Amino acid sequence: MHALSLPTWWIHVASVLEWGLAMLAIQAWGQRRGEPEWNWLALAMLPALVSAMAACTWHLFDNPIELKGLVVLQAACTAAGNTAMAGAAWNLARRAR
Repeated sequence: MHALSLPTWWIHVASVLEWGLAMLAIQAWGQRRGEPEWNWLALAMLPALVSAMAACTWHLFDNPIELKGLVVLQAACTAAGNTAMAGAAWNLARRAR
Protein backbone atom coordinates (compact mmCIF):
# COMPACT_ATOMS: atom_id res chain seq x y z
CA MET A 1 0.00 0.00 0.00
CA HIS A 2 2.98 2.27 -0.48
CA ALA A 3 1.77 3.58 -3.82
CA LEU A 4 -0.62 6.13 -2.32
CA SER A 5 -0.52 8.35 0.73
CA LEU A 6 -3.12 7.94 3.45
CA PRO A 7 -5.06 11.09 2.40
CA THR A 8 -5.13 9.85 -1.19
CA TRP A 9 -6.43 6.48 0.00
CA TRP A 10 -9.13 8.28 1.95
CA ILE A 11 -10.23 10.11 -1.20
CA HIS A 12 -10.24 6.89 -3.25
CA VAL A 13 -12.28 4.92 -0.73
CA ALA A 14 -14.65 7.81 -0.01
CA SER A 15 -15.24 8.30 -3.73
CA VAL A 16 -16.15 4.64 -4.23
CA LEU A 17 -18.57 4.73 -1.29
CA GLU A 18 -20.04 8.03 -2.43
CA TRP A 19 -20.61 6.69 -5.94
CA GLY A 20 -22.42 3.65 -4.57
CA LEU A 21 -24.60 5.85 -2.37
CA ALA A 22 -25.36 8.09 -5.37
CA MET A 23 -26.54 5.03 -7.30
CA LEU A 24 -28.89 4.09 -4.45
CA ALA A 25 -30.15 7.67 -4.13
CA ILE A 26 -30.92 7.90 -7.84
CA GLN A 27 -32.80 4.64 -7.76
CA ALA A 28 -34.79 5.74 -4.69
CA TRP A 29 -35.55 9.07 -6.40
CA GLY A 30 -36.97 7.27 -9.43
CA GLN A 31 -39.07 4.94 -7.29
CA ARG A 32 -40.42 7.81 -5.22
CA ARG A 33 -41.43 9.71 -8.35
CA GLY A 34 -42.77 6.64 -10.11
CA GLU A 35 -40.30 7.14 -12.98
CA PRO A 36 -38.52 3.83 -13.65
CA GLU A 37 -36.21 5.40 -16.24
CA TRP A 38 -34.10 6.68 -13.33
CA ASN A 39 -33.22 3.05 -12.59
CA TRP A 40 -31.42 2.95 -15.94
CA LEU A 41 -29.20 5.84 -14.86
CA ALA A 42 -28.35 4.06 -11.61
CA LEU A 43 -27.56 0.88 -13.54
CA ALA A 44 -25.50 2.84 -16.08
CA MET A 45 -23.33 4.07 -13.19
CA LEU A 46 -22.25 0.50 -12.36
CA PRO A 47 -19.35 0.26 -14.85
CA ALA A 48 -17.83 3.44 -13.38
CA LEU A 49 -18.04 1.87 -9.93
CA VAL A 50 -16.27 -1.25 -11.21
CA SER A 51 -13.65 1.01 -12.79
CA ALA A 52 -13.01 2.75 -9.46
CA MET A 53 -12.76 -0.57 -7.65
CA ALA A 54 -10.25 -1.81 -10.23
CA ALA A 55 -8.13 1.30 -9.66
CA CYS A 56 -8.25 0.83 -5.88
CA THR A 57 -7.27 -2.83 -6.23
CA TRP A 58 -4.38 -1.92 -8.52
CA HIS A 59 -3.09 0.58 -5.97
CA LEU A 60 -3.75 -1.73 -3.01
CA PHE A 61 -1.17 -4.16 -4.36
CA ASP A 62 1.38 -1.42 -5.17
CA ASN A 63 0.72 -1.31 -8.92
CA PRO A 64 2.33 -4.66 -9.86
CA ILE A 65 2.92 -5.46 -13.51
CA GLU A 66 1.18 -8.81 -12.94
CA LEU A 67 -2.10 -6.97 -12.36
CA LYS A 68 -1.77 -4.69 -15.37
CA GLY A 69 -5.01 -6.23 -16.65
CA LEU A 70 -6.79 -4.15 -14.01
CA VAL A 71 -5.67 -1.00 -15.82
CA VAL A 72 -7.19 -2.33 -19.05
CA LEU A 73 -10.36 -3.29 -17.16
CA GLN A 74 -10.52 0.17 -15.64
CA ALA A 75 -10.19 1.85 -19.04
CA ALA A 76 -12.83 -0.40 -20.61
CA CYS A 77 -15.25 0.11 -17.73
CA THR A 78 -14.74 3.87 -17.83
CA ALA A 79 -15.53 3.97 -21.55
CA ALA A 80 -18.53 1.66 -21.15
CA GLY A 81 -19.78 3.61 -18.14
CA ASN A 82 -19.51 6.97 -19.84
CA THR A 83 -21.37 5.63 -22.86
CA ALA A 84 -24.04 4.01 -20.71
CA MET A 85 -24.55 7.15 -18.61
CA ALA A 86 -24.82 9.28 -21.75
CA GLY A 87 -27.49 6.91 -23.07
CA ALA A 88 -29.36 6.94 -19.77
CA ALA A 89 -29.22 10.75 -19.64
CA TRP A 90 -30.51 10.94 -23.21
CA ASN A 91 -33.36 8.60 -22.23
CA LEU A 92 -34.22 10.82 -19.26
CA ALA A 93 -34.20 13.93 -21.45
CA ARG A 94 -36.33 12.22 -24.10
CA ARG A 95 -38.90 11.11 -21.49
CA ALA A 96 -39.00 14.58 -19.93
CA ARG A 97 -40.26 16.12 -23.18
